[in-house]
Amino acid sequence: MRYSRDMIGYGEHTPDAKWPGNARIAVQIVINYEEGGENSIEHGDAASEAFLSEIIGAQPWPGKRHWNMESIYDYGARAGFWRLHRLLKDVPVTVYGVATALERAPEQVAAMQDAGWEIATHGYKWIDYKDIPREIEAEHIAKAIELHTQVTGERPRGFYQGRTSMNTVGLGCEEGGFEYLADTIADDLPYWHVHKGKPQLMVPYTMDANDMRFSSGQGFGTGVEFFDYLRDSFDILYAEGVAGAPKMMSIGLHCRLAGRPGRAMAIKQFLEHARGHEGVWFATRLDIARHWAKTHPYRAKLRPSQMGREEFIEQFGGVYEHSPWIAERVWDTEMGAIHDTPAGLAARMAQIFRAASDEERLGVLLAHPDLAGKLAAARRLTESSTAEQASAGLDSLTDEERAEFDRLNSAYMEKHRFPFIIAVRDHDKPGIMAAMRQRIDNDTATERGEAERQVSRIATLRLQQLLGDN
Repeated sequence: MRYSRDMIGYGEHTPDAKWPGNARIAVQIVINYEEGGENSIEHGDAASEAFLSEIIGAQPWPGKRHWNMESIYDYGARAGFWRLHRLLKDVPVTVYGVATALERAPEQVAAMQDAGWEIATHGYKWIDYKDIPREIEAEHIAKAIELHTQVTGERPRGFYQGRTSMNTVGLGCEEGGFEYLADTIADDLPYWHVHKGKPQLMVPYTMDANDMRFSSGQGFGTGVEFFDYLRDSFDILYAEGVAGAPKMMSIGLHCRLAGRPGRAMAIKQFLEHARGHEGVWFATRLDIARHWAKTHPYRAKLRPSQMGREEFIEQFGGVYEHSPWIAERVWDTEMGAIHDTPAGLAARMAQIFRAASDEERLGVLLAHPDLAGKLAAARRLTESSTAEQASAGLDSLTDEERAEFDRLNSAYMEKHRFPFIIAVRDHDKPGIMAAMRQRIDNDTATERGEAERQVSRIATLRLQQLLGDN
Protein backbone atom coordinates (compact mmCIF):
# COMPACT_ATOMS: atom_id res chain seq x y z
CA MET A 1 0.00 0.00 0.00
CA ARG A 2 1.36 3.41 -0.96
CA TYR A 3 0.75 6.19 1.58
CA SER A 4 0.52 9.56 -0.16
CA ARG A 5 1.10 11.95 2.75
CA ASP A 6 4.60 13.29 3.40
CA MET A 7 5.03 13.21 7.18
CA ILE A 8 8.75 14.03 7.22
CA GLY A 9 9.30 17.09 5.03
CA TYR A 10 12.66 18.70 5.71
CA GLY A 11 13.05 16.88 9.00
CA GLU A 12 15.20 18.17 11.84
CA HIS A 13 17.47 20.35 9.73
CA THR A 14 15.67 22.74 7.39
CA PRO A 15 17.51 24.10 4.35
CA ASP A 16 18.95 27.60 4.44
CA ALA A 17 16.31 29.66 2.65
CA LYS A 18 18.96 32.20 1.57
CA TRP A 19 16.37 34.94 1.48
CA PRO A 20 17.45 38.08 -0.43
CA GLY A 21 19.77 40.32 1.58
CA ASN A 22 20.37 37.43 3.99
CA ALA A 23 17.02 38.21 5.59
CA ARG A 24 16.22 36.32 8.76
CA ILE A 25 12.53 35.97 7.94
CA ALA A 26 10.24 36.34 4.93
CA VAL A 27 6.90 37.91 5.85
CA GLN A 28 4.07 37.22 3.43
CA ILE A 29 0.67 38.88 3.79
CA VAL A 30 -2.39 37.64 1.94
CA ILE A 31 -5.60 39.57 1.42
CA ASN A 32 -8.39 37.21 0.43
CA TYR A 33 -10.75 39.02 -1.91
CA GLU A 34 -13.94 36.93 -1.91
CA GLU A 35 -16.70 39.52 -1.69
CA GLY A 36 -19.00 39.04 -4.66
CA GLY A 37 -17.86 35.46 -5.24
CA GLU A 38 -19.60 33.86 -2.25
CA ASN A 39 -22.70 31.68 -2.31
CA SER A 40 -25.73 33.77 -3.13
CA ILE A 41 -29.05 33.29 -4.89
CA GLU A 42 -28.09 36.24 -7.09
CA HIS A 43 -24.91 34.39 -8.08
CA GLY A 44 -26.89 31.38 -9.24
CA ASP A 45 -26.28 29.30 -6.10
CA ALA A 46 -28.86 27.17 -4.33
CA ALA A 47 -28.51 28.87 -0.95
CA SER A 48 -26.95 31.77 0.91
CA GLU A 49 -23.37 31.84 2.23
CA ALA A 50 -22.67 30.46 5.71
CA PHE A 51 -18.87 30.63 6.01
CA LEU A 52 -16.39 33.11 7.49
CA SER A 53 -18.58 35.90 8.73
CA GLU A 54 -19.57 37.65 11.95
CA ILE A 55 -22.46 35.21 12.27
CA ILE A 56 -20.80 32.26 13.98
CA GLY A 57 -22.75 29.07 13.34
CA ALA A 58 -24.66 30.52 10.39
CA GLN A 59 -26.59 28.05 8.24
CA PRO A 60 -27.33 28.29 4.52
CA TRP A 61 -30.79 29.55 3.60
CA PRO A 62 -31.87 27.31 0.71
CA GLY A 63 -33.56 29.34 -2.04
CA LYS A 64 -33.36 32.58 -0.04
CA ARG A 65 -31.12 35.61 0.23
CA HIS A 66 -29.56 36.22 3.65
CA TRP A 67 -29.53 39.99 3.99
CA ASN A 68 -27.22 40.16 7.01
CA MET A 69 -24.75 37.75 5.43
CA GLU A 70 -24.71 39.67 2.17
CA SER A 71 -24.25 42.93 4.07
CA ILE A 72 -21.22 41.52 5.88
CA TYR A 73 -19.61 40.58 2.58
CA ASP A 74 -20.61 43.96 1.11
CA TYR A 75 -18.76 45.64 3.99
CA GLY A 76 -15.59 43.86 2.95
CA ALA A 77 -15.79 45.31 -0.54
CA ARG A 78 -17.11 48.77 0.38
CA ALA A 79 -15.03 49.58 3.47
CA GLY A 80 -12.81 46.76 4.70
CA PHE A 81 -10.76 46.48 1.52
CA TRP A 82 -9.96 50.17 1.48
CA ARG A 83 -8.91 50.18 5.13
CA LEU A 84 -6.50 47.31 4.48
CA HIS A 85 -5.33 49.01 1.30
CA ARG A 86 -4.45 52.18 3.20
CA LEU A 87 -2.47 50.14 5.74
CA LEU A 88 -0.69 47.89 3.25
CA LYS A 89 -0.37 49.78 -0.04
CA ASP A 90 3.38 50.18 0.52
CA VAL A 91 3.88 46.51 1.43
CA PRO A 92 4.26 43.61 -1.04
CA VAL A 93 0.96 41.74 -0.72
CA THR A 94 -0.55 38.75 -2.46
CA VAL A 95 -4.26 38.92 -3.14
CA TYR A 96 -6.14 35.64 -3.34
CA GLY A 97 -8.78 36.85 -5.75
CA VAL A 98 -11.93 34.86 -6.47
CA ALA A 99 -12.43 35.42 -10.19
CA THR A 100 -16.14 36.28 -9.99
CA ALA A 101 -15.42 38.61 -7.06
CA LEU A 102 -12.66 40.40 -8.97
CA GLU A 103 -15.03 40.84 -11.91
CA ARG A 104 -17.39 42.72 -9.59
CA ALA A 105 -14.59 44.90 -8.17
CA PRO A 106 -12.98 47.02 -10.94
CA GLU A 107 -11.92 49.85 -8.59
CA GLN A 108 -10.45 47.48 -6.05
CA VAL A 109 -8.54 45.59 -8.76
CA ALA A 110 -7.12 48.86 -10.07
CA ALA A 111 -5.99 49.73 -6.54
CA MET A 112 -4.34 46.33 -6.14
CA GLN A 113 -2.45 46.81 -9.35
CA ASP A 114 -1.44 50.40 -8.54
CA ALA A 115 0.03 49.11 -5.27
CA GLY A 116 2.05 46.50 -7.19
CA TRP A 117 0.35 43.63 -5.40
CA GLU A 118 0.38 40.11 -6.83
CA ILE A 119 -3.10 38.84 -7.68
CA ALA A 120 -3.24 35.04 -7.47
CA THR A 121 -6.36 33.08 -8.27
CA HIS A 122 -8.63 31.99 -5.45
CA GLY A 123 -10.74 29.93 -7.82
CA TYR A 124 -13.80 30.71 -9.86
CA LYS A 125 -16.34 30.96 -7.04
CA TRP A 126 -16.00 31.07 -3.26
CA ILE A 127 -17.73 27.74 -2.71
CA ASP A 128 -16.92 24.44 -1.04
CA TYR A 129 -15.51 21.97 -3.58
CA LYS A 130 -15.41 18.87 -1.38
CA ASP A 131 -18.40 17.28 -3.12
CA ILE A 132 -17.91 18.83 -6.57
CA PRO A 133 -17.08 16.24 -9.29
CA ARG A 134 -13.49 16.34 -10.48
CA GLU A 135 -14.40 17.37 -14.02
CA ILE A 136 -16.52 20.27 -12.77
CA GLU A 137 -13.76 21.52 -10.52
CA ALA A 138 -11.30 21.29 -13.42
CA GLU A 139 -13.74 23.31 -15.52
CA HIS A 140 -14.00 25.92 -12.77
CA ILE A 141 -10.22 26.23 -12.54
CA ALA A 142 -10.05 26.83 -16.28
CA LYS A 143 -12.85 29.41 -16.03
CA ALA A 144 -11.09 31.09 -13.11
CA ILE A 145 -7.91 31.50 -15.15
CA GLU A 146 -9.81 32.79 -18.16
CA LEU A 147 -11.90 35.30 -16.21
CA HIS A 148 -8.93 36.37 -14.05
CA THR A 149 -6.93 37.08 -17.21
CA GLN A 150 -9.75 39.09 -18.72
CA VAL A 151 -10.26 41.16 -15.56
CA THR A 152 -6.63 41.79 -14.57
CA GLY A 153 -4.89 41.64 -17.95
CA GLU A 154 -2.63 38.70 -17.08
CA ARG A 155 -3.03 35.09 -16.06
CA PRO A 156 -2.51 34.19 -12.41
CA ARG A 157 0.81 32.56 -11.52
CA GLY A 158 -0.37 31.23 -8.17
CA PHE A 159 -3.43 29.19 -7.17
CA TYR A 160 -5.24 28.81 -3.86
CA GLN A 161 -8.65 27.15 -3.95
CA GLY A 162 -9.12 27.30 -0.18
CA ARG A 163 -12.28 25.23 0.22
CA THR A 164 -10.67 22.26 -1.45
CA SER A 165 -11.62 18.81 -2.64
CA MET A 166 -9.40 15.75 -2.67
CA ASN A 167 -8.70 16.61 -6.32
CA THR A 168 -7.68 20.26 -5.99
CA VAL A 169 -3.91 19.95 -5.71
CA GLY A 170 -3.71 17.35 -8.46
CA LEU A 171 -5.80 19.53 -10.76
CA GLY A 172 -3.61 22.52 -9.98
CA CYS A 173 -0.52 20.50 -10.88
CA GLU A 174 -2.07 19.20 -14.08
CA GLU A 175 -3.11 22.67 -15.25
CA GLY A 176 0.58 23.25 -15.80
CA GLY A 177 0.77 27.04 -15.72
CA PHE A 178 1.10 27.80 -12.02
CA GLU A 179 4.48 28.72 -10.58
CA TYR A 180 3.17 27.73 -7.17
CA LEU A 181 0.18 26.21 -5.43
CA ALA A 182 -0.84 27.33 -1.93
CA ASP A 183 -3.39 24.71 -0.86
CA THR A 184 -1.17 23.38 1.90
CA ILE A 185 -0.46 24.36 5.50
CA ALA A 186 2.21 21.68 5.92
CA ASP A 187 5.38 23.73 6.45
CA ASP A 188 7.08 27.02 7.22
CA LEU A 189 9.02 26.87 3.95
CA PRO A 190 8.17 26.20 0.31
CA TYR A 191 8.67 22.64 -0.86
CA TRP A 192 8.45 20.55 -4.01
CA HIS A 193 5.48 18.23 -4.46
CA VAL A 194 5.65 15.50 -7.09
CA HIS A 195 2.44 14.68 -8.96
CA LYS A 196 2.49 11.97 -11.59
CA GLY A 197 6.25 12.26 -11.85
CA LYS A 198 6.32 16.04 -12.29
CA PRO A 199 7.44 18.55 -9.64
CA GLN A 200 5.20 21.39 -8.50
CA LEU A 201 6.31 24.08 -6.06
CA MET A 202 4.10 24.52 -2.99
CA VAL A 203 4.16 27.75 -0.98
CA PRO A 204 2.32 26.93 2.25
CA TYR A 205 -0.47 29.10 3.62
CA THR A 206 -1.71 29.50 7.20
CA MET A 207 -4.83 28.78 9.19
CA ASP A 208 -3.45 30.00 12.52
CA ALA A 209 -2.02 33.46 11.78
CA ASN A 210 -5.28 34.15 10.03
CA ASP A 211 -8.15 36.51 10.83
CA MET A 212 -10.60 33.71 9.98
CA ARG A 213 -10.22 32.77 13.63
CA PHE A 214 -12.36 35.80 14.50
CA SER A 215 -15.25 33.89 12.94
CA SER A 216 -14.76 30.66 14.89
CA GLY A 217 -15.57 29.84 18.48
CA GLN A 218 -12.02 28.88 19.49
CA GLY A 219 -10.39 31.84 17.79
CA PHE A 220 -9.55 35.49 18.43
CA GLY A 221 -11.93 37.67 20.39
CA THR A 222 -10.12 41.00 20.10
CA GLY A 223 -7.54 42.72 17.94
CA VAL A 224 -5.15 42.52 20.90
CA GLU A 225 -5.29 38.73 20.81
CA PHE A 226 -4.66 38.78 17.06
CA PHE A 227 -1.67 41.11 17.41
CA ASP A 228 -0.25 39.07 20.28
CA TYR A 229 -0.44 35.92 18.17
CA LEU A 230 1.15 37.58 15.12
CA ARG A 231 3.91 39.11 17.24
CA ASP A 232 4.71 35.83 19.01
CA SER A 233 4.76 33.94 15.70
CA PHE A 234 7.09 36.52 14.20
CA ASP A 235 9.41 36.52 17.22
CA ILE A 236 9.85 32.73 17.22
CA LEU A 237 10.46 32.58 13.47
CA TYR A 238 12.80 35.57 13.60
CA ALA A 239 14.82 33.91 16.36
CA GLU A 240 15.08 30.74 14.27
CA GLY A 241 16.36 32.87 11.40
CA VAL A 242 18.97 34.50 13.62
CA ALA A 243 20.04 30.99 14.65
CA GLY A 244 20.62 30.09 11.01
CA ALA A 245 17.31 28.51 9.97
CA PRO A 246 15.28 31.26 8.23
CA LYS A 247 11.57 30.59 7.62
CA MET A 248 8.59 32.34 6.10
CA MET A 249 5.62 33.73 7.99
CA SER A 250 2.23 33.74 6.30
CA ILE A 251 -0.56 36.03 7.46
CA GLY A 252 -4.10 35.60 6.14
CA LEU A 253 -6.53 38.51 6.05
CA HIS A 254 -10.10 38.97 4.81
CA CYS A 255 -11.57 42.34 3.93
CA ARG A 256 -14.80 41.72 5.88
CA LEU A 257 -12.90 40.49 8.97
CA ALA A 258 -9.54 42.23 9.44
CA GLY A 259 -10.95 45.23 7.59
CA ARG A 260 -13.08 46.08 10.63
CA PRO A 261 -11.67 49.00 12.68
CA GLY A 262 -11.19 47.03 15.89
CA ARG A 263 -9.09 44.43 14.09
CA ALA A 264 -7.19 46.57 11.62
CA MET A 265 -5.25 48.07 14.54
CA ALA A 266 -3.62 44.64 15.02
CA ILE A 267 -2.25 44.81 11.47
CA LYS A 268 -0.90 48.32 12.03
CA GLN A 269 0.81 47.27 15.26
CA PHE A 270 2.25 44.14 13.67
CA LEU A 271 3.78 46.13 10.81
CA GLU A 272 5.41 48.49 13.31
CA HIS A 273 6.77 45.51 15.26
CA ALA A 274 8.16 43.72 12.20
CA ARG A 275 9.68 46.89 10.74
CA GLY A 276 11.50 47.43 14.02
CA HIS A 277 13.72 44.43 13.23
CA GLU A 278 16.61 44.18 10.79
CA GLY A 279 16.63 41.49 8.12
CA VAL A 280 12.90 41.27 7.42
CA TRP A 281 11.92 40.57 3.82
CA PHE A 282 8.33 41.50 3.00
CA ALA A 283 7.46 39.62 -0.18
CA THR A 284 4.62 38.40 -2.35
CA ARG A 285 4.09 34.70 -2.65
CA LEU A 286 5.28 34.90 -6.25
CA ASP A 287 8.50 36.58 -5.06
CA ILE A 288 9.02 33.72 -2.63
CA ALA A 289 8.17 31.07 -5.22
CA ARG A 290 10.58 32.47 -7.79
CA HIS A 291 13.34 32.83 -5.22
CA TRP A 292 12.85 29.26 -4.05
CA ALA A 293 12.73 27.81 -7.56
CA LYS A 294 15.99 29.57 -8.40
CA THR A 295 17.80 28.95 -5.11
CA HIS A 296 16.43 25.49 -4.31
CA PRO A 297 15.46 23.96 -7.67
CA TYR A 298 13.79 20.58 -7.74
CA ARG A 299 16.27 17.75 -7.33
CA ALA A 300 15.19 14.28 -8.30
CA LYS A 301 16.10 11.66 -5.72
CA LEU A 302 15.71 7.96 -5.16
CA ARG A 303 12.23 7.31 -3.78
CA PRO A 304 11.94 3.76 -2.42
CA SER A 305 8.22 4.22 -1.74
CA GLN A 306 7.60 4.81 -5.45
CA MET A 307 9.51 1.76 -6.70
CA GLY A 308 7.90 -1.34 -8.10
CA ARG A 309 8.22 -4.47 -6.00
CA GLU A 310 10.88 -6.14 -8.14
CA GLU A 311 13.02 -2.99 -8.32
CA PHE A 312 12.70 -2.38 -4.57
CA ILE A 313 13.77 -5.93 -3.66
CA GLU A 314 16.68 -5.82 -6.11
CA GLN A 315 17.86 -2.54 -4.57
CA PHE A 316 17.32 -3.32 -0.89
CA GLY A 317 17.07 -7.11 -0.65
CA GLY A 318 20.67 -7.37 0.57
CA VAL A 319 20.44 -4.78 3.31
CA TYR A 320 19.82 -7.60 5.76
CA GLU A 321 22.47 -10.18 4.90
CA HIS A 322 21.13 -12.81 2.48
CA SER A 323 17.58 -12.11 3.75
CA PRO A 324 15.53 -10.54 0.91
CA TRP A 325 12.31 -11.57 2.65
CA ILE A 326 12.63 -8.47 4.86
CA ALA A 327 12.58 -6.16 1.83
CA GLU A 328 9.67 -8.14 0.40
CA ARG A 329 7.61 -7.67 3.54
CA VAL A 330 8.53 -4.00 3.75
CA TRP A 331 7.26 -3.38 0.24
CA ASP A 332 4.04 -5.25 1.01
CA THR A 333 3.28 -2.92 3.95
CA GLU A 334 2.20 0.73 3.94
CA MET A 335 5.00 2.85 2.46
CA GLY A 336 5.24 6.59 2.00
CA ALA A 337 7.61 9.54 1.94
CA ILE A 338 8.77 8.79 5.48
CA HIS A 339 10.40 5.64 4.09
CA ASP A 340 12.35 7.52 1.40
CA THR A 341 15.07 8.55 3.86
CA PRO A 342 17.77 6.28 5.29
CA ALA A 343 16.39 6.65 8.81
CA GLY A 344 12.80 6.08 7.74
CA LEU A 345 13.47 2.98 5.66
CA ALA A 346 15.84 1.59 8.31
CA ALA A 347 13.12 1.96 10.93
CA ARG A 348 10.56 0.10 8.81
CA MET A 349 13.01 -2.71 7.96
CA ALA A 350 13.96 -3.04 11.63
CA GLN A 351 10.28 -3.20 12.52
CA ILE A 352 9.76 -6.05 10.06
CA PHE A 353 12.85 -7.83 11.39
CA ARG A 354 11.70 -7.53 15.01
CA ALA A 355 8.22 -8.77 14.09
CA ALA A 356 9.60 -11.91 12.46
CA SER A 357 9.60 -15.30 14.13
CA ASP A 358 12.45 -16.40 16.37
CA GLU A 359 13.55 -18.87 13.72
CA GLU A 360 13.56 -16.21 10.99
CA ARG A 361 15.59 -13.76 13.08
CA LEU A 362 18.09 -16.49 13.93
CA GLY A 363 18.36 -17.23 10.23
CA VAL A 364 19.43 -13.62 9.62
CA LEU A 365 22.12 -13.93 12.28
CA LEU A 366 23.38 -17.19 10.79
CA ALA A 367 23.54 -15.56 7.35
CA HIS A 368 26.27 -13.19 8.56
CA PRO A 369 29.88 -14.23 7.90
CA ASP A 370 32.61 -14.49 10.51
CA LEU A 371 34.72 -11.38 10.81
CA ALA A 372 37.97 -11.86 8.86
CA GLY A 373 36.99 -15.51 8.47
CA LYS A 374 37.28 -18.12 5.75
CA LEU A 375 34.70 -16.51 3.45
CA ALA A 376 36.63 -13.26 3.54
CA ALA A 377 39.86 -15.07 2.76
CA ALA A 378 38.17 -16.81 -0.16
CA ARG A 379 36.65 -13.48 -1.36
CA ARG A 380 33.13 -14.90 -1.06
CA LEU A 381 31.60 -12.13 1.03
CA THR A 382 28.81 -9.96 -0.29
CA GLU A 383 29.89 -6.62 -1.74
CA SER A 384 28.55 -4.83 1.34
CA SER A 385 30.31 -7.11 3.82
CA THR A 386 33.57 -6.84 1.88
CA ALA A 387 33.47 -3.03 1.97
CA GLU A 388 32.51 -2.98 5.63
CA GLN A 389 35.28 -5.31 6.78
CA ALA A 390 37.79 -3.41 4.67
CA SER A 391 36.71 -0.12 6.29
CA ALA A 392 37.96 -1.41 9.65
CA GLY A 393 41.15 -2.86 8.22
CA LEU A 394 40.02 -6.48 8.54
CA ASP A 395 41.26 -7.20 5.03
CA SER A 396 44.86 -6.49 6.00
CA LEU A 397 45.56 -8.50 9.13
CA THR A 398 48.90 -9.75 10.37
CA ASP A 399 49.25 -13.50 10.82
CA GLU A 400 48.97 -12.98 14.56
CA GLU A 401 45.78 -10.92 14.23
CA ARG A 402 44.22 -13.42 11.87
CA ALA A 403 44.95 -16.27 14.25
CA GLU A 404 43.37 -14.33 17.13
CA PHE A 405 40.23 -13.55 15.08
CA ASP A 406 39.93 -17.23 14.13
CA ARG A 407 40.23 -18.24 17.79
CA LEU A 408 37.63 -15.69 18.94
CA ASN A 409 35.21 -16.53 16.12
CA SER A 410 35.38 -20.24 16.97
CA ALA A 411 34.95 -19.66 20.70
CA TYR A 412 32.02 -17.32 20.17
CA MET A 413 30.26 -19.64 17.74
CA GLU A 414 30.78 -22.65 19.99
CA LYS A 415 29.18 -20.87 22.95
CA HIS A 416 26.33 -18.90 21.31
CA ARG A 417 25.64 -20.95 18.13
CA PHE A 418 25.60 -17.92 15.82
CA PRO A 419 28.47 -15.77 14.51
CA PHE A 420 29.79 -12.68 16.25
CA ILE A 421 28.08 -9.65 14.67
CA ILE A 422 29.10 -6.03 15.03
CA ALA A 423 28.61 -2.92 12.90
CA VAL A 424 32.26 -2.65 11.91
CA ARG A 425 31.86 0.84 10.40
CA ASP A 426 31.32 2.10 13.96
CA HIS A 427 34.67 0.68 15.18
CA ASP A 428 38.31 0.25 14.39
CA LYS A 429 40.22 -3.05 14.45
CA PRO A 430 41.33 -2.91 18.11
CA GLY A 431 37.80 -1.93 19.18
CA ILE A 432 36.27 -4.85 17.31
CA MET A 433 38.67 -7.32 18.87
CA ALA A 434 38.03 -5.89 22.35
CA ALA A 435 34.26 -6.21 21.82
CA MET A 436 34.64 -9.84 20.76
CA ARG A 437 36.62 -10.68 23.91
CA GLN A 438 34.09 -8.93 26.14
CA ARG A 439 30.91 -10.27 24.50
CA ILE A 440 31.99 -13.92 24.48
CA ASP A 441 31.37 -13.96 28.22
CA ASN A 442 27.75 -12.74 27.94
CA ASP A 443 24.97 -15.24 28.44
CA THR A 444 23.42 -16.29 25.11
CA ALA A 445 20.10 -14.54 25.66
CA THR A 446 21.85 -11.23 26.26
CA GLU A 447 24.15 -11.80 23.33
CA ARG A 448 21.24 -12.72 21.06
CA GLY A 449 19.62 -9.36 21.79
CA GLU A 450 22.87 -7.52 21.16
CA ALA A 451 23.47 -9.38 17.89
CA GLU A 452 20.00 -8.44 16.65
CA ARG A 453 20.63 -4.79 17.53
CA GLN A 454 23.91 -4.91 15.62
CA VAL A 455 22.14 -6.42 12.59
CA SER A 456 19.74 -3.48 12.52
CA ARG A 457 22.61 -1.03 12.95
CA ILE A 458 24.44 -2.62 10.00
CA ALA A 459 21.26 -2.23 7.94
CA THR A 460 21.02 1.45 8.88
CA LEU A 461 24.60 2.09 7.79
CA ARG A 462 24.03 0.24 4.53
CA LEU A 463 20.94 2.32 3.80
CA GLN A 464 22.90 5.49 4.46
CA GLN A 465 25.34 4.33 1.80
CA LEU A 466 22.56 3.46 -0.66
CA LEU A 467 20.35 6.51 -0.17
CA GLY A 468 22.97 9.13 0.60
CA ASP A 469 21.42 12.46 1.64
CA ASN A 470 17.88 11.56 0.52
